[in-house]
This record gives sequence, structure tokens and C-alpha cells, in this order.
Amino acid sequence: MNAVTRAQRERVVALLDDASADPAVRAVVLTATGRGFCAGADLRGGPAGGGDRVAGDVARMIRLGAQRLITAVLDCEKPVIAAVNGTAAGIGAHLALACDLVIAAEGARFIEVFVRRGLVPDGGGAYLLPRLVGPQKAKELMFFGDAVPAAEAARLGLVNRVVAAEELQTAAREWAERLAQGPTRALAMTKQLVNASLDGDRAAALAAEATAQEINMTTADANEGVASFVERRTPKYLGR
Repeated sequence: MNAVTRAQRERVVALLDDASADPAVRAVVLTATGRGFCAGADLRGGPAGGGDRVAGDVARMIRLGAQRLITAVLDCEKPVIAAVNGTAAGIGAHLALACDLVIAAEGARFIEVFVRRGLVPDGGGAYLLPRLVGPQKAKELMFFGDAVPAAEAARLGLVNRVVAAEELQTAAREWAERLAQGPTRALAMTKQLVNASLDGDRAAALAAEATAQEINMTTADANEGVASFVERRTPKYLGR
């Protein structure tokens, strides 16, 4: 069920960092194989030994682990699509919800499983979920830990699109290819603006928007977009 191990987490973080830095990468698809998308953290993968826990150990583990993984998705400078093939539970659900776009197979489910283990949601869940469904619904999902089928997730706004399982990878690739043909730097700044808008006031959002547009107008893609409009032709973006 693709429970996240430390090694897997570090690999995903590294790949997302590489994607941000590589001009040849224009979009990212995050998906999985097998019955599940991600069943949460691999609780068997903790450090060996039975030493006493020191105050701060758990908080440090969360910061460097689950939160770092989610932040890597949110901060990736390329658009990230989650193609959710099956159950996304715990940190697996938050991993999907941190993505910019979410496509789910019909049999996929999203579960805030933490309450079933007597745990507080981590990996940014209490930050992400209320921004998608509002605080009251977020509390319901987190308090009860009920599974949310893909169709219901789409109705709530957790998922952009639901497709048959056999169409999932094709649908994700189609969206990725469309994004890859777009103005990559403009998309990166748009992502940053939307994410930041949820945390700041109107004045800060408008100032950030103006600054982003100022920077974006120095890119080759912005010049191409304007030129293609004037020349009445389809733009050809290079991601620069």
C-alpha cells in the first residue's frame, strides 16, 4: 500500500528539488502502483533501540519528516499533479492534497486516519484540509476518520477530476503534457501567489502579484505570449 519509508520520502523530496532546478522538467506527476496510493507513514520504519524519548524528539521528527515532504510538494517550482490510484490515508492523503491538481481513480479513497490511531494529524493536514473544504468539514473528516470515496472527494473539492482506473495514467499524462507546453515560470509564480494568498491579507497579496508580474515580464515566455497575441498565432513556450 506504499506506506512511506524514510528512504522513499528522501527520494521524493530530492526528485521534487531536482524538478525545480531543471529547466527541462516542465511538469511533475506523483502517482503509485499497486492497490494503494499511499497508506500513510511506515510506522515500522522508526529508529531501532529503546532509548528514552527526550522532549522535542517527536516535533523534530515531524518537521524533518512529514512536514518536509509536504513542503517539498508545495514549494516545487513546477506544477505537480497527483494521480491517485487507490487509498490515500494519513500522510498519503496530505501528499495528494498538497499537489496542485488531483486526478483520482474511481476506486480511490481519502482517509484522515490519524484519529483511528489516537494521533493528531500531521504532515500539514490541519493546514491543507480547511483551505480546501472549510473548517467545519475538515473537523468532521479529522474527528471521525471516515473514508471519503473519490466521487465524494470531488464534490467536496478535494479532487479535480475522477476517472476510471484504466484511464488514470492517460488522464494525468494529458494534463501534464498540457502544462509542459505552458509558460513554466508564469505557472510557478501563479502557484506561489495562490498558495501565499491563503495566508496573507489583501494588501500583501496584491503587492506579491505586482512583483510576480514584474519578474515574469522578463521571461522569454512572457515575451512570446505577447508577441503571439499581436501576431495572431499560437504561442510556443520554452519554459524560460
